[in-house]
Amino acid sequence: MTTHHPIAIIGAGLGGLVLARVLHVRGIEAAVYELDASPSARTQGGMLDMHEESGQEALRTADLYEEFRALVHPGGEALRILDKDALVRMEQADDGTGGRPEIDRGDLRGLLLGSLPEGTVRWSAKVTGARPLGGGRHEVTLADGSVFTTDLLVGADGAWSRIRPLVSDAQPAYTGVSFVEADLRDADLRHPVSAEVVGGGMLFALGAGRGFLAHRETDGSLHVYTALKAPEEWLDGIDFTDTEASKETVLEHFADWDKSLRALVSDADGSLVPRRIHALPVGHRWERVPGVTLLGDAAHLMSPFAGEGANLAMLDGAELGLALAAHPGATEAALAAYEEKLFPRSEHSAAESARNGVLLFRADAPQGLVDAFAAWR
Repeated sequence: MTTHHPIAIIGAGLGGLVLARVLHVRGIEAAVYELDASPSARTQGGMLDMHEESGQEALRTADLYEEFRALVHPGGEALRILDKDALVRMEQADDGTGGRPEIDRGDLRGLLLGSLPEGTVRWSAKVTGARPLGGGRHEVTLADGSVFTTDLLVGADGAWSRIRPLVSDAQPAYTGVSFVEADLRDADLRHPVSAEVVGGGMLFALGAGRGFLAHRETDGSLHVYTALKAPEEWLDGIDFTDTEASKETVLEHFADWDKSLRALVSDADGSLVPRRIHALPVGHRWERVPGVTLLGDAAHLMSPFAGEGANLAMLDGAELGLALAAHPGATEAALAAYEEKLFPRSEHSAAESARNGVLLFRADAPQGLVDAFAAWR
């Protein structure tokens, strides 16, 4: 007998979990399907700054704000902007009054998972396809061959969503920027120079078409993103199984940069991790399709240069949950109300992310970022 769910959420990322939590506290059951085998199957990335109007608002809606505050990283809002010669162009301490506190992504996901009834998330459940059955119902197929049906299907399954094709033909495109990620563990003791360069929060060390973005994590490690404007195939020419050779290849693009900045890669612990930056078209939207919608990266994948991705995903989940609770028995009205706010909000943030991607790496970098922070302040 085929399993049926009134609401099925595909993806146990932050947005999907916020949706499940907001529904739960309002007495509405939802099933979450996640391809990972367990909550600890892979690392969840680095630090996130939670914005007052989006991520923090979502946590308030989910009745988890106080629990979130207890997990905030003290000092994490500190900021340093350097040029390629390691000269400090701007520095800002974290005095505790900022509106974007930092939290470890894994801690935040753990908070959300722990707030849901046992069994809400179905692990090792990789979705391979979905098809409409009529009347707003959908059938979803999993990699193990099993299927389930649902009255409302929510694609919270990220950049390469299996649910998006039900509503849109759009596909993410390469933005022209590639990242190579690295970690320096126990930085204060083992990498004191790098620890001083990064400081207590976030570092931007920028030059024309390239830079180092780094932040301090709650365990005392430094997470580094080496960014380069490069052809899409650039990363294919690097053998990341040879750590020392890959470091040398990456640092060829930073030959005239200060030694203290190059050390963020040369002294890294463990392998380097490549990542191309993709984005959906700015203003991505779709016509109302009965019984299905998207949230987070599935709906509006954007570059990370406005820090909005996780925050918007969480706000999406909260607002979709509120809309469903406000329209009992009227799913289409709820989805229409949700998408009416989703589209302009995500278009604004995606456009900002694209602009910032240009600003960060323009010919006079880091001047554009310094000017932007001065105007914001």
